[in-house]
Amino acid sequence: MRDEPPISPRERLIVALDVATLDEAVMLAARLEGHVGWFKVGLELFVAHGPAAVAAVAAHGPVFLDLKLHDIPTTVARAVSSAARLDVGLLTIHTGGGSAMMRAAREAAGDAVRLLGVTVLTSTSDQELSELGSDPASAQVPRLAALARDAGIDGLVCAPTDLASVRAAVGPASLLVTPGIRATPGALDDHARALSAPQAIAAGADLLVVGRPITRAEDPVAAARAIVASLA
Repeated sequence: MRDEPPISPRERLIVALDVATLDEAVMLAARLEGHVGWFKVGLELFVAHGPAAVAAVAAHGPVFLDLKLHDIPTTVARAVSSAARLDVGLLTIHTGGGSAMMRAAREAAGDAVRLLGVTVLTSTSDQELSELGSDPASAQVPRLAALARDAGIDGLVCAPTDLASVRAAVGPASLLVTPGIRATPGALDDHARALSAPQAIAAGADLLVVGRPITRAEDPVAAARAIVASLA
């Protein structure tokens, strides 16, 4: 595995602040400060509030900026360069943008931020991939993951059920970040390929992204602590 200190159960947990307002995001981050490892600022919150959202959330813990950048290489490189000047530790790009785009993003990121490649969204089923003219996730995901590794991308975002194939494709050095985590495997919501937190870690995930099971819980702190305890 990577030549890094072991990751504690708390540090493995990323809470997705996929909420409509900055006030709500900051309130959740303040409540969960010290109980989780990361806070994810996604597209909705960033489009609404921009860098101010990152600054406000970063006051309560490390930020994972999930923008899934996908454009021509020059545009993505400039966007990555701008994001790297914010207080973020992780940033997503789409591997579907191709090798040139990913290499440009890697060069622009420097040492300021780690880049994560998104292969196939966890909401996308094999039927939908077929409609798009793509191979099933079992073939498409490891192919794109290997392209990302060869382009120097630091890690991958992948569904829990794709973890084994991605690890086999990229080797032990890549950071694997897994969304689609639910309190129970059957609670899929809009994720087509989901698992529980312990199952995902057992399958090889490094970091876990959890949203609604925490943010919509009656007691978000208790929900987060329960997930962390399940990983101990």
